[in-house]
Amino acid sequence: MKITAGLGSVDDYIRYVKAGADELFCGYVPFSWAEKYGMVMALNRREVLSYNVQIGSYSELEILSEMVRRYQKPVHLTFNSLYYLPEQYAEITGIIQKCRRIGFESYIIADPALLVYLREHGIDCEVHLSGDLGTVNTAMTDVFAKLTPKRIIFQRKNTIAEMQEVIRHIRTEHKAQTITEFEAFALNEMCQFSGAFCNSLHCDEMGYLCRVPYWKRPVGKKIPEPSVKGTVPGEIMVEEGEDLCDESGYLCGESGCGLCALKQLSNAGITHLKLVGRGNYADFMERDIRNLRWALDILDTAKSDTEYRRKMKTELFPKGCGHLCYYR
Repeated sequence: MKITAGLGSVDDYIRYVKAGADELFCGYVPFSWAEKYGMVMALNRREVLSYNVQIGSYSELEILSEMVRRYQKPVHLTFNSLYYLPEQYAEITGIIQKCRRIGFESYIIADPALLVYLREHGIDCEVHLSGDLGTVNTAMTDVFAKLTPKRIIFQRKNTIAEMQEVIRHIRTEHKAQTITEFEAFALNEMCQFSGAFCNSLHCDEMGYLCRVPYWKRPVGKKIPEPSVKGTVPGEIMVEEGEDLCDESGYLCGESGCGLCALKQLSNAGITHLKLVGRGNYADFMERDIRNLRWALDILDTAKSDTEYRRKMKTELFPKGCGHLCYYR
């Protein structure tokens, strides 16, 4: 499985590649778009200028394209809004065509109408169906296979069993189609909402709704030591609120983690692992990439799922993990 990491600034591309990222994704919002539409009619649902969440100028994209040519690790551009105004589709197509001229050929798209518009106008760019697109099941793939996307990014709420069934269906029913890659969330940003039904804004002017604190369990409850036969030993007893971070404040998977499920994801047919990180501290993001690469290396040598999880937890989580699991 390959690591697909979020990129918030061109300055971080080289360090993320050297850390072990196989490919990256980032947003691109031209200033002309932000000036014309503001934060309400988002191009990427990340209309943030106060810190590094996305690329904000074409000149930066040109620099990034030269880096991609040198290091040969592709970057996918995201157009993640759930819908656009009718007149905006031609404008977005123009942006995509301009980006293609400097080498960006793959786009993450959440709005089905945009994908239809691109294909109807002969735009044959590589398309990844965004995790914010909505429900992902076999019937959905029957519809979208005709529009020749290359990759499906499963949403956060999909179970491993659901992913496996979708992948099996595509490989048996759509052998002649182009969907050959499947991406699942592996680290960070385990949101309590479904992206396809979220109408909150990610912008400078207000706090993100997904950042509102909430509890997954009653305060003060202990995480029990697994004792059932077949579970992975070595879990650490943790009191609610106990700090498991290191001296820098870093904890791998603190806001969402799927490392325990890597073997199951691989068996299900997942080809790419999504490491969310746009806007995250670059130092933390680099460590996330290294840790995910470390986990994949452990997976390659482990003889069983149990051996993998025991070794991974011992080496990556010596003080215990955050227990915010994508897949249980």
